[in-house]
Parts: sequence; structure tokens; C-alpha cells
Amino acid sequence: MAGSRTYRTQALVLGKTKLRETDLIFTLLDRSGRQVRAVGKGARKPGSRLAARCEIGCSVDVLLAHGRSLDVIAEANLVAAPLGPAPSFELLSSAAVVVEVARSCSFEDAQDAFVYPITERALAVLGGACGVLDGAHLDLIVAAYVFKLLSHEGYWPELSSCVACGDEATSHFSAASGGLLCSSCASSVPGAEPVGSSVVLWLRALMSRRFDELAADSVDAGTATFLLALSHVWAATHLDCRLRAFEFLLGC
Repeated sequence: MAGSRTYRTQALVLGKTKLRETDLIFTLLDRSGRQVRAVGKGARKPGSRLAARCEIGCSVDVLLAHGRSLDVIAEANLVAAPLGPAPSFELLSSAAVVVEVARSCSFEDAQDAFVYPITERALAVLGGACGVLDGAHLDLIVAAYVFKLLSHEGYWPELSSCVACGDEATSHFSAASGGLLCSSCASSVPGAEPVGSSVVLWLRALMSRRFDELAADSVDAGTATFLLALSHVWAATHLDCRLRAFEFLLGC
């Protein structure tokens, strides 16, 4: 209805911040890819149903009322909790990176229909939609999510040949340069990271394969951690911001 003070949407919970004694500000990603910041009044009170239904990573059906600066959550119903009722520390840490990057790639005044489904699917796979994942596969899915989403945002890594000269014999990776480098070009690029042929193949797989396919692949923990570190440098460089959840995950 035109001029209505309320509207309903389905959204993913990307974060929450304390407001006054009993309220919370929820950061939501709605189906259009638009970021919504809304106040949950009384959400910090003991036994609050709103807080229980709006945990990080959950999909919720919310009724929102337009406010002067922030919308207000009038009603929230849980649609899905992909991380489960009692997620492990490792799972929570991985999901925190996904929602952190999603927050950095979504905006209150812009819609992007790609962001919601890829974020929803990444959280579902992390949470066990394709079976319970070990630490290596959690890292692999997070790394794939970061490269896929940032590629959509315009930061596509060059992975077929040297980004500087076109040589197909690549041996280094540089986020600042935009992808793979040959040994000759890498010698003049500060911070270029040496990568073996297996890592190059994995980087290409992160871009081309679906999350559920990656979750079924065999990968060793060292390679997965290295790919995660490369995705962090890629995100931090191109989003030009500090990603604290990412730093925490790599430091665990």
C-alpha cells in the first residue's frame, strides 16, 4: 500500500549492536541485497523472543516500521537457522567472516540481488547443509565465498596468466596487482606471495565450483588455511577496510 508505515521482508541477520539499556540495532540483508539497520526494542531483556530469533546468520521474516533514522522491528519470525541450535566455536568464527564481508559489500541505498542468495547458501553449507564440515573445509568455503562475492563486486582476480605480462607460467599471487604473477614480474611487486601450481588450481576452483562441490573435495588443512589467508588479503585490499572477524579467524 502506497504510503504505508510498515513493510515486510525476509532478511539475513548480519550483525547486532547494543543501543541503550535494553535495545539492539540489527544489521539485516534483505532479499533485494539492500542492507537494513533496524532497532529491536527490548531485545536485550531476559527471555526476549526477538533476540532468540535474530541470531547472526539466521534467516528471518520481519515486519518493519519506518523510523526517522532507523527502521523499527515490529515483528520477527525465524525462517531458518543454518548454523544450528548450538554451533561450534569454529563454525561461529567462519560464519562471522561471511557476515562481515557481506556487511562490507551491501549498502542501505543500493540493491544487489546477487548478495543475498550467495550469502544464504554459504551460511547453509558452513552449517552442514552438505554434511558436517571439518576446519579445512570451513576455511575453503569462506575463501570461496570471499573471492566469488568480490568478483561480483568488480574485483575479479586474474588467474589464467600473469596479470602484468600475460605469461602463463605463474608463481606468485598479489592482491594489489590483481592476481597471479610470473616470477620476473613478481620480483618488482612488494608483498607478492609465492604460490605453487596446486594452489593456483585451487584458486581457480574457488571461482568456478559451487560451495557444495568444494565441501565434498579433499583438501589438506595447510592448503585451506593458505587459501583463506589469500582471500583475506584480497578482501582487505579491495574493500579498503579492516576485517576484524577475518583477522580473528586467521589468528585462531
